Amino acid sequence: MSLFEWVVLAPADKVDILSEALEALEALSVSVEDADAQTPAEQALFGEPGMPPPQAGWNRSRIVALFPDEAAATEAQALLQAQDFFEGCSAVAVAPVPEQDWVRLTQSQFAPVEITPEFWIVPTWHEPPAQARQVIRLDPGLAFGTGTHPTTRMCLRWTAGGLPQQGGQAPALGRVLDYGCGSGILAIGAAKFGASDLDAVDIDLAAVQSTLANAQANGVQVRAGLPDLATGAYQTVLANILATPLKVLAPLLCAHVAPGGVLVLAGILERQAEELQQAYAPYCALSVADAQEGWILMTAQF
Repeated sequence: MSLFEWVVLAPADKVDILSEALEALEALSVSVEDADAQTPAEQALFGEPGMPPPQAGWNRSRIVALFPDEAAATEAQALLQAQDFFEGCSAVAVAPVPEQDWVRLTQSQFAPVEITPEFWIVPTWHEPPAQARQVIRLDPGLAFGTGTHPTTRMCLRWTAGGLPQQGGQAPALGRVLDYGCGSGILAIGAAKFGASDLDAVDIDLAAVQSTLANAQANGVQVRAGLPDLATGAYQTVLANILATPLKVLAPLLCAHVAPGGVLVLAGILERQAEELQQAYAPYCALSVADAQEGWILMTAQF
């Protein structure tokens, strides 16, 4: 099937109404990007986690609407150009979308991820590296956690004993709770490194289903469910979320750590270390165990 796209340049105050109109005209997809990208006028809109972006939109946006055929794209162009709200916008072109192998293109963006020289996250369409002794098979999906984000890698590196201060010795994980499990990657990693009993919980049912499917694909046993699945004490509690919910969850997470157990927290920016330490001070003494690309891993021994 040949797809066609219609491209529009629009000021910031017209982006929402144009996008809504294109969706109403049954565009297959509508994407918005900085029209000044790769120029001196390019604007960064990415805010830090928990913080609002510096502004709501770019000064000039490039809107790309995808349609199933040329007639639908041309009709949408004619209808929208006749509207009062189109003033200040400019239509670039209706053009065919080049045929591509979209599956292969998507897969090419996800390569094996090294956690330690012997521990890798490998998509199913790749062969594991020759040096890999331990592998998690995981494809990108709806739930967070493919191994590409620094917070995930740091948690897994800790689990594998890959931090310098661990000297290559994986911790005794015992009974493990993965709180906010996403794809289940941390629970699966814990299973690969000797966890005896695994609970993985998330508020998102899609994450629960993803965890169960990924655990089965990796040949490990994980109980997954909503947060009320977590009961009793655990030798290891892992939570890779974000700083704000981690602060709110401090009493709950700490109550789940058994005496002599360990709490492992991620999703924290370097500048947020002190506020996390203060939030957890009534329950434990958090310290920074690892850092990567502006993110930190914090742990506490009970």
